[in-house]
Parts: sequence; C-alpha cells; structure tokens
Amino acid sequence: MCGIVGYIGDKQAYDILIHGLHRLEYRGYDSAGVAIEHETGELNVYKSKGKVTELESSVEGKDTGGTLGIAHTRWATHGEPNDVNAHPHVSEDRTLALVHNGTIENYGVLKTALMQHGYHFSSETDTEVLVQLISYVKHTNRCSLFDAVREALRQVEGAYAIAVVEKGNPDMLVVARKSSPLVIGIGDGETFVASDATPIVGYTDKVVYLKDNEIAVIRRDAPLEVHSIDSIQHPVPDIQTLKLSVEQLEKGGYDTFMLKEIFSQPGTLRDCIRGRITNDCKRVVLSGVIENRDRFINANRIVIVACGTSWHAALIGKRVIQEMCRISVEVEYASEFRYGCPYITDRDVVIAISQSGETADTLAAIQLAKSKGAFVYGICNVVGASIPRDTDSGTYIHVGPEIGVASTKAFTGQVTVLTLLALCAGQIRKTIDTETVESIARALTELPQTIKEVLTLADTIKELSRIYTYARNFLYLGRGYNYPTALEGALKLKEISYVHAEGYPAAEMKHGPIALIDSEMPTVIIAPNDSLYDKIISNVQQVKSRGGSVIAIVSKGDRSMEQIADHCLEIPEVPECLTPIVAAVPLQLLAYYIAINKGKDVDRPRNLAKSVTVE
Repeated sequence: MCGIVGYIGDKQAYDILIHGLHRLEYRGYDSAGVAIEHETGELNVYKSKGKVTELESSVEGKDTGGTLGIAHTRWATHGEPNDVNAHPHVSEDRTLALVHNGTIENYGVLKTALMQHGYHFSSETDTEVLVQLISYVKHTNRCSLFDAVREALRQVEGAYAIAVVEKGNPDMLVVARKSSPLVIGIGDGETFVASDATPIVGYTDKVVYLKDNEIAVIRRDAPLEVHSIDSIQHPVPDIQTLKLSVEQLEKGGYDTFMLKEIFSQPGTLRDCIRGRITNDCKRVVLSGVIENRDRFINANRIVIVACGTSWHAALIGKRVIQEMCRISVEVEYASEFRYGCPYITDRDVVIAISQSGETADTLAAIQLAKSKGAFVYGICNVVGASIPRDTDSGTYIHVGPEIGVASTKAFTGQVTVLTLLALCAGQIRKTIDTETVESIARALTELPQTIKEVLTLADTIKELSRIYTYARNFLYLGRGYNYPTALEGALKLKEISYVHAEGYPAAEMKHGPIALIDSEMPTVIIAPNDSLYDKIISNVQQVKSRGGSVIAIVSKGDRSMEQIADHCLEIPEVPECLTPIVAAVPLQLLAYYIAINKGKDVDRPRNLAKSVTVE
C-alpha cells in the first residue's frame, strides 16, 4: 500500500500522475515513484524515498515525456522505506513496470521458484516478486500482457490492487484488484486509474469501481474491457457518476485539512442527519433498517466490528443500542474477530464500521459473518467502497471526504449514525417510547448549532495547549458513554503529536493508572452533567490530591468542577447519549494545537495510513 495513480490518453502523463500523488498524500506514505512509457518506446522509471516533492526534485531535468504512465505512494509492508523498495517495480529485463497496493502472502514461495529459474531480485518487496512472476509467465507462455497478468494472479495468494505497463506497448494499461480498492475514471479519449476517486476529481465524473477478482484492460481510444481473473466471465462495466468536488479536496483557507475538518463538523453533521428525522422529530427513518425490519426485530444479538477510531465509535454505539433496543451488543476489533473462533449465527446482526470502506480486517470480518449466515450492516463514509458493496444493507455517514489521517468528522458522523440506528431500531422493536425518541431526535437536529458553539472554544484551547505542549504523558478519563470518548481523545493526541496517552474508564484509575499520577502527568477528564457526574468528581479529587493537573470537559454552568480542576472547558448540555459527539470536539482541538506547537505534520503523521488496506 498505499496509493496508485494511472493515466492513458492524449495529455502528458507526468503532470497528471504527480497531481494524483499529491491528492493521495493524505493516505500516508514513505516513498513515491512514477513509470512513464515514452513515445520512443522507452520505459522511464523514477522513484524516491520521502515526499512527492522530493520525487519531483529528483526528476527535475529528466525526460518525463509520454502519455501513458503509472505512479505510486508507498507505505512500507515488506522492506524498509528507501529508493530501491519504492514503487514502481520493474521486471529484470526492464520490459514491465508495476505498482501494487496490498500484500502477496505467498511471495516467499514464488520468489524461491523464480530464483530457481534464474531470476534475480534487487528489492525486499513482495511487489517485485509479482512483476517478475508476470514476466516469467509472459516469456514462458509467449502470451499477451493481459494473459500474463491474469495467469500470474491466479498463482497469487493475498490482497492486491495493481497497474501494469509494458515497454513498447504504449496503448495498453492492465489493472486488477482483490481485497484492495481500485477505481477507473472514464474521460473523453482518456482513462484514469486510482486507489480512490480523489486523483480523478476534476478530470471526469464517470467512474467504474473494479470488483474483487476482476481484471481490466484499458486501451487507448477503445472501450474499457473488464474480465474475471478466475473464469471466462466478461462483466459489463458499471459506470457510476462521481459525486465529489474539487472544493472538497482543498483546504478552503485553513492551514491544514485536519483543522478544516474539525471546523466543518456543524455542516457535516447536518448532512449526516438530513432526511433521517421527520419534521416533528417523532420518527427516525433509516431505510437500511426499515427495509430489513424483520432482521432487527428477530435478532438474537448485535455484534459490531471495527478498527481504530471506528472501534471507539462502536463502543458508544453498543451502549446506545443496548439502551434503546434492549438487545445484547458486543464490540470486537475487526483485526481479532476472525481469529477468536467467533460464534455467529443466522439470527445475529453484524454491524461493520469503516470510514474508508476499505479496511482489510473489517472486510475479512464481513466475509466471515456472511459465511455464518449473519445479516451484515455497513456504516461507511465513502460511496462505492468495498464495504457498502459487500454488506447486505447499511447507511452512509455522508460527511464528505476526510483527508486528514487522524479521523475527526468521521468519528462524530459514525456516532451520529449509530444513534440514529438505535432510535430507528428501537422504534421497530417497540423498546423505546415516543417521548425519548423526540427528545434525542430534536437534540440531534440541533447538533450543528451545538457544535458551532463548541468551536468557539478554539482560541481558549489554543492558549491552553501551550501549557501542556511538552508533557510527555497524558491520562484521559471518562465514564459511561464517555469512556470511549476518553479513548478517542487519547488516540488523537498519540496519532498527531506523538505524545504517549492512555484512555481509561475513570473508575478503573484506582486499579493501576493512579500510580502514574504526579505533577508531570496531566489528566483530561470528560465530565458532563450526566448520571455519573458525582462519581467522576471523586476521580478528579483523587488526581488533584496526588499533585496532578486536570483539564475538565464540563457542561455549561458547572461551578463545582471549576473549584477543583485546573482548567474547565464548558460544552452545551445535551442528552447523555450525545455527549461523546459534543465532547470529542474540544479533545480534537487540544490534540491539534499541541501537535502544531510541537511542529508536527498533523495531516500526515508518521507511520500512519488513512486507509489500512492490508492486514
């Protein structure tokens, strides 16, 4: 992994490829490269460790002419980040170049076999094995590039999205996918390829999302051909209209994408809620739930699978669904789910949550759940991604593209959708009264204005962050609905500032973490005026008695906490189940400003990828 761009048409490929790589920088990467088929028949390959700008510097003055090319940003899985391990990789005879996202699990066996046939390798990557295998098949069988790629992929175990070009063949680009995303943009006399739609926006709004085990042949001035890798099937390309604008992919006057996305939350939550609550706030309407009402009515339990920030949203979802639907809910890390011998039946509802819709572990969990007969419901942000296609039904969170690697608006959107789902399913199951629905639904419709009010704390938090910029450790505490909020707050700080932070249920502090409390260990406590407020006051006193400093997120007008904590950030009072959405925003801002004070690249934190498409 992490990002693929390809182009064939009548324009110079290099500029389009580089522009596409910049668009994909949000996915996280450690090196970049391009391969361009020159009109003379030469295949020019340039690659470099570091950012795309470093690649551009290294290519300056070199021949980048050509109207067919592929490019890549790499996030290391096999071999350290360096120029040699960067993509594209070329065959030993330098006639083929390939870019690849994913992991070839049997690359060791394939590499050994190829070495026995006299092949030599220059990198540590599994990707070089794949391009050498395609070369071997092509020369052994004396076949076309398309046939060689298809036959080679039949011998591969693992996940991949690939694009391949051939020296002396300037009119053909071959692409394929299995468990890793790939989208094809169809323009006027030109075709684009990318890991997601962001590099294609601005060139065309017609796209084809390649399905698993499909291979496509893209020819100059010819219709797109889609084939099955494993059979003779010839699927008809499903051309869709892309609903994404250039403006959504730009910073819009903000210093960073992350700051833009934090401040966009009033609008994104409005989009998330729009059309899902009736005007009188007495009913919540989620078509995916209503159309499958029998599955929710007759469900034995609900299992939620997710990773990272989505897992934190799932923990909040568990509590609100149990409360509104009176049904047992379990939350599993998608990465652990299939390895824990899960007991899943055809009476279970499995909810899979992923911002990108391409998280490899979550996709694997979906396949396992479906094999057991469970009804699988997807909650996703990216329209046309793999999870919406692989699940039985679902709901988009509709918060727009999230470019910053650290999730902000996707988290609040996910929690909002889970709350809507709980209300809708609760009505169907007749486990919730109309007054409760109306109260929470009305507060949901007011969330955009509520979050707008919270964002007025930004300057206060910016100043506050200066006090804590050089703290080496943080403890985040919350109870009930806000224990997961504490986890999420700690994760945001870790992700972008590289400060060690732990999230804990506040009551668990006495069972170990309290040993860490001293004057150099600040504690962030989420303490809205809810059913557990009195108990969390006690936790604050315990921290203060040991010399710790406290930043408290409290309900507006709270004067009790003001007497104890060092700093209080007041948020509007909302129904208890909505406090994680409101409390998350000041935590996002605190992490953001501490990271900025430390000089960190908040949009592209080290070692992280936006979408984890390999296991």
